[in-house]
Amino acid sequence: MIYRSRAPLRLGLAGGGTDVSPYSDVYGGAILNATINMYAYATIEPKNRCGIIFNAVDTKETINLQSEDFLPMDGKCALFKGVYNRIIKDFIKKPLSFEITTYVDVPFGSGLGSSSTVVVAILSAFVEWLQLPLGEYDIAHLSYEIERKDLSMIGGKQDQYAATFGGFNFMEFYKNDKVIVNPLRIKKEYLNELQLRILLYYTGTSRVSSDIIKSQIKNVEKEKKESLSAMHNLKKQAILMKESLLKGKLDEIGLMK
Repeated sequence: MIYRSRAPLRLGLAGGGTDVSPYSDVYGGAILNATINMYAYATIEPKNRCGIIFNAVDTKETINLQSEDFLPMDGKCALFKGVYNRIIKDFIKKPLSFEITTYVDVPFGSGLGSSSTVVVAILSAFVEWLQLPLGEYDIAHLSYEIERKDLSMIGGKQDQYAATFGGFNFMEFYKNDKVIVNPLRIKKEYLNELQLRILLYYTGTSRVSSDIIKSQIKNVEKEKKESLSAMHNLKKQAILMKESLLKGKLDEIGLMK
């Protein structure tokens, strides 16, 4: 039997960066985002023979491994191994044999949360295959822990929750990794108008978000007033944009400062 999953990529509309510790722990973060009809896909095919195959179609990376209860991290297929290791550690307690294939509709570094979305897709495929008792908040939180803590990949929390929940969401972030996802009931005519007013371009370039986030974390830790003021304003914009969308006052969005 084959098990498939997909998770949507997201657009960060306002509040980006306020989901990152220590800002979210001290001041509380707020982000408005929306997922789009572009996805990360994962397919798992269980195998009887002992062995694991990781196949990332878009990056043309394939590795074959022996089935073990822990896969050492060597820089190859890190997202695959991170999910697998937590599945074994937290739930199954024994090696598994399977082939997993992933594909993403956009290149990594596109700014759409692709790496986190891949983790959510892979984890969701395991949840389906192994019938793990995980709800949406559980999948999002575990994906966050795998990427940010187990793999030490710098970043925030919004990507994992956006990929898991999908749709238009206003998200709140607090200390101790507390996250509240508020789905927005925006009228269809407002969404249609917003879609007509937005253009999404691929420039052919990518950026390393971790470099930006490292600088942001350092500024917050040093309590730099200018940086903190900018972060507070980003959070304020998320709240204002949410209100404008719900009321259908789209002209107000372009005037926000």
